[in-house]
Amino acid sequence: MSSVVRQVGLPAIPSQHEYRAVSTHLAIAPPVSVVIPAMNEAENLPYVFKTLPEWIHEVVLVDGNSTDDTVAVARELWPEVKVVRQLGKGKGDALITGFEACTGDIIVMVDADGSADGHEIVSYVSALVSGADFAKGSRFANGGGTDDMTFIRKLGNHVLCSVVNAKFGARYTDLCYGYNAFWRHCLDKIELDCTGFEVETLMNIRVVKAGLKVQEIPSHEYLRIHGVSNLSAVRDGLRVLRVILTERSNKRRKQQSSRTASLPQHRGEVS
Repeated sequence: MSSVVRQVGLPAIPSQHEYRAVSTHLAIAPPVSVVIPAMNEAENLPYVFKTLPEWIHEVVLVDGNSTDDTVAVARELWPEVKVVRQLGKGKGDALITGFEACTGDIIVMVDADGSADGHEIVSYVSALVSGADFAKGSRFANGGGTDDMTFIRKLGNHVLCSVVNAKFGARYTDLCYGYNAFWRHCLDKIELDCTGFEVETLMNIRVVKAGLKVQEIPSHEYLRIHGVSNLSAVRDGLRVLRVILTERSNKRRKQQSSRTASLPQHRGEVS
């Protein structure tokens, strides 16, 4: 895998990939895949696709059995889009399905409701090619922001984020946000196994547990353009809390197993 960065205009450096210009000062070799889970988002996709940079390698749209023109609109907007039909249910299941279909070295997660600005992808990719394993979007890092959080959701996110920081040694400023990017190899170390909205929290916890290098990226979350969100502050907050407690319990069991394995083993007959 190549993670080489060079300035546009400098002599080419040999690489297994063709360089693509990201900006007037940056070109990259690693191919970038953008995964967009979508269900009945035909009205929002034009706003999502128009902000996606032309230099990305591929767009993977995971269709959650939409009953509107989501797939047709995606193909019209991005003729080379790779459409994958989701067989299960839930955002986590959709993302896992999309990740499996990606061929790029870098994977970017983008929501289909128009709340994410694709122009920010360059910041995520820049962090990764500069040494990070996981580029985590944050609405509360300096330079970030949100137009779509009630006081209750903001309070809940802050509390849950503080718990994760305290229990897992993280230093996050945001927890429940789905705009992230990472090197493909990270998937082998975090082994995603949940199907719902809480998948984002699970990823954030497991990258820390795996010892991966995380860099937060200031990001601005906009209001959903069309349609109604399926988020529920109480229901989804409890699901996130359950993930945190489960991962904490698993961490303790792993530590106990490690301590037991390190004890002297007595073989043979004891009298």
